[in-house]
Amino acid sequence: MNVDTGEYGRAFGLWRRAAGQEWAAYVAHPFVTGLGDGSLPRESFLHYLVQDYVFLVHFARAWALAVVKAETLEEMRVATATVDALVREEMALHISVCAREGISEDMLYQAAESPANLAYTRYVLDAGSAGDFADLMAALAPCVLGYGEIGLLLSGVAAPDTPYREWIDTYAGEDYQETCRQVGSMIDIALERRIGADFDAAPRWPRLIERFVTATRLEVGFWQMGWDRA
Repeated sequence: MNVDTGEYGRAFGLWRRAAGQEWAAYVAHPFVTGLGDGSLPRESFLHYLVQDYVFLVHFARAWALAVVKAETLEEMRVATATVDALVREEMALHISVCAREGISEDMLYQAAESPANLAYTRYVLDAGSAGDFADLMAALAPCVLGYGEIGLLLSGVAAPDTPYREWIDTYAGEDYQETCRQVGSMIDIALERRIGADFDAAPRWPRLIERFVTATRLEVGFWQMGWDRA
């Protein structure tokens, strides 16, 4: 099943197409299909959820770094709103689900990071530290926009009795989808400001594609980390 992610912006569409099979491996990973049909073992989901909470701590820091790297007030506003959405909505989902399983917020915050988590989060932070706002957005986009795509995809095909409906509804929901639209639009405007309107002709474009594809590959590794607990 294909979903319309056209509202996520022009750059995302081009990056997504350039990622090719890497992107398909991300959005159609067995972990993702297991969320949809309910076959994903609970142990795998909880292991992923704990690690994803730790990931979101660093991901929020990366979006906070985007505020520092921003060149316009609008870039600062979107980055700030995204930090708020991560902390107020996504992390709250993790806390509530894990609490029902006897995993406290303190236990989440103190969890040891898996190698897949370390590799991904530090790559994104390094992209932002060593590069500029465009580098950081290319590294951040697969997560924030990819989860929006996956949420929409699963919402249309998920089994009615899947135990992961709460997770699916969070990312398919209007609040998260609006975040994706805002981020996608902001990325387009930010790139036009830095590399020009003709993305493909910009000397920096191949490097930004490389950033996006690398982050996508690390997303696949993150799913695999959870799947390996099955």
